[in-house]
Amino acid sequence: MPVEFLGIAATNDGSETTPRSGAAFDKEYTLRLARAHEEHGWDRVLFAYGSGSPDPAPAAAYIASRLDHLQILLAHRPNVSYPTFAAKTFATLDQISEGRLTVHFITGGNDHEQGREGDTLSKDERYTRTREYIRVVKKIWTTHEPFDHEGEHYRFHDFVSDVFPVQQPRPNVSFGGSSPAAYAAGGAEADVYCLWGEPLEKTAEQIEAVKAAAKAAGRADVPRIQVAFRPIIAPTEELAWEKAHRTVGAIREQGTAGLKRRHRTDAPQNAGSQRLLAIAEAGERYDRALWTPTAAATGGAGNSNALVGTPETVARALLDYYDLGVDILSARGYDLLGDAIDFGRYVIPLVREEVAKRDAERATRGTQTLAAVNG
Repeated sequence: MPVEFLGIAATNDGSETTPRSGAAFDKEYTLRLARAHEEHGWDRVLFAYGSGSPDPAPAAAYIASRLDHLQILLAHRPNVSYPTFAAKTFATLDQISEGRLTVHFITGGNDHEQGREGDTLSKDERYTRTREYIRVVKKIWTTHEPFDHEGEHYRFHDFVSDVFPVQQPRPNVSFGGSSPAAYAAGGAEADVYCLWGEPLEKTAEQIEAVKAAAKAAGRADVPRIQVAFRPIIAPTEELAWEKAHRTVGAIREQGTAGLKRRHRTDAPQNAGSQRLLAIAEAGERYDRALWTPTAAATGGAGNSNALVGTPETVARALLDYYDLGVDILSARGYDLLGDAIDFGRYVIPLVREEVAKRDAERATRGTQTLAAVNG
């Protein structure tokens, strides 16, 4: 099966290790970073969402209008706009990008962060709302006659959009989470299910949970699986581990100031972060290259487990996840621009080459099996 690579479309050069050098929306840097991804083999970039951060939709439109091939993953929280409005925004962006949009719906795992924009629903209520929201957006994308909607969270009458996506029947929907409620919602509605990088055994368990949820929802298919990591690569193993320890030191020195602006730093409420912290507490190193101190240093905030080693080691580690059924690999370094270039130059080609070999071998075995059956 094909493999895809997802990077980050940051709007400034700040990270957990380095304070940003300019404004929150640095237009030139945003374009430079996106162009580096397009020129170095990445398939798409994520425009993330934060309560006080630049609006990702116009930032994504800015990039889409200036680049030819790079695809866009747009993060969106249902609490910030009505689904009728959001569906038109997404369709317009799909038109601007000529069919390169995927929408990532965020339910929200932190009450404090959600409350910053007036969202007072409980976590379970948010998941119910997200499922309804996604269904409404999908219907708006694909319905050319006016319709009414009477749901638990949204009610409207005689609505029909005049702008539709380029992609038919609609753009893909992405979703993430590690709780039973998340599996149920994403298993029912998502085309892509997103996980944070965990040890192989635990990732396999989550994949099975997503598949079970899709089956329980009556689906004949299952979502594609995406897993996210923080790669730390260097020419030798020794240099990579030296770099890894410097990175954790920089995170601690930085004091996660950026995280404190966006999130509370007490015990996390969301299951994904809780899992990351539990894994970090149980051990620092797992499998071929997974390293947890980066997650521990940030309090399990978001995508924070690292893959450490030479490009060859990190590529083999990513292939281990591919063998589990992961076909979208998300990676974001701590030097956003430099790491995007290095990962694209030295890791992506290795993974793509090995995936092509495996696919060719699989096709050969299939042909031989068919010949034997017909023989």
